[in-house]
Amino acid sequence: MKITMISNYINHHQIPFSNALYETLGEDYRFIQTEPMEEERIQMGWGLEAEKIPYVLFLEKELELCKQLIDDSDILLVGWMEREDLIAKRLNSSKLTIRISERLYREGQWKAISPKGLLRKYKEHTSHRKQPVYLLCAGAYVPSDFSLVKAYPNKMFRFGYFPEFKQFSQEELQRKHVWGEEKNQEEIQIVWAGRFIPLKHPEFALRLTHNLKKQGYRFHLHMVGGGEMEQELKTEAKQKDLEKEITFYGFLKPEKVRTIMEKCHIHLFTSNYLEGWGAVVNEAMNSGCAEVVNVEVGAAPFLIQHGKNGLVYRNGNYEDMERQVRYLLDHPKEAAAMGMEAYETIAKDWNAGEAARRLLQFYENWNIGKVELPEVGPFSVAPVIAPKKMYEYMMKK
Repeated sequence: MKITMISNYINHHQIPFSNALYETLGEDYRFIQTEPMEEERIQMGWGLEAEKIPYVLFLEKELELCKQLIDDSDILLVGWMEREDLIAKRLNSSKLTIRISERLYREGQWKAISPKGLLRKYKEHTSHRKQPVYLLCAGAYVPSDFSLVKAYPNKMFRFGYFPEFKQFSQEELQRKHVWGEEKNQEEIQIVWAGRFIPLKHPEFALRLTHNLKKQGYRFHLHMVGGGEMEQELKTEAKQKDLEKEITFYGFLKPEKVRTIMEKCHIHLFTSNYLEGWGAVVNEAMNSGCAEVVNVEVGAAPFLIQHGKNGLVYRNGNYEDMERQVRYLLDHPKEAAAMGMEAYETIAKDWNAGEAARRLLQFYENWNIGKVELPEVGPFSVAPVIAPKKMYEYMMKK
């Protein structure tokens, strides 16, 4: 079996999945990178030496080999890229092609009325709905967007991003979650990680810190990242006398971010609907953190079972977010149990090795005309839920 993945560039969120396929297939797995990584991503710590990864090919250097792999591979995985011309022949063939996509209409589904946009979506997606072309949805709001253009009927599955999985013993996780039996008995560690930009609402974390301090909670907030709002946030922290409660780290390499998460009890993720997935949620769950996540984040409905392995809050509402955090602080046993369940969610279903195994199994079944899908996790059926109804859907679940 030969599998090729093509995308703009490889990054640390894709490498574990690619490594898992390479470990199984060897040279029969290749990743085609179509363009260099943006400087902004490199400055954030995403830079890596792709030339040293054995399965990575560079389109501009090996164009003919890349074209051959695109046409001939048993499975072609297609991520985000500008070069639709490269896969046009493949999409009209009888070979299995699987797209991996975030939202079409991240800023609002009202954009679906654009005639020019609809024509492009028809050419790229809808026109191939009768061909063996499937969609892996990197976010719970993806199916609703694609259903508006009538693409991939009954061929949309849950998927996402799969950062490095780190295994911990039950004893290690239990030691982390020995919380105080009563409020204020132990200083609780809270982590927020991402770019300091408006869509990620880092100011929510400072507002939360200010309010929790006034309410007498014992905690410390770890703010990892940087960006256009950094100086503003640091100035506000100083003005509100929060410097003892907050540590600002700046941008760190992914492995250093994980080290901080592994020492924290609660992970706070405040991005709005513009966050397609949010891989730090995977990383924090893998680290055993109890999650508090905006329901609008693409990863939230796929990864979080409210009250079991984390908590979601309603549509970017600050007051609801603070309420969920205070619940965890006031109920340490429940919070510890959610952190343990969060780890199990990643260990059992949402890791790169399991995603790769399910891809191979999907192909074997598809090849004999029998598609059997798991009930949860990668390659399970992605339900079509309207964005405005997602919170209620999750509460019913």
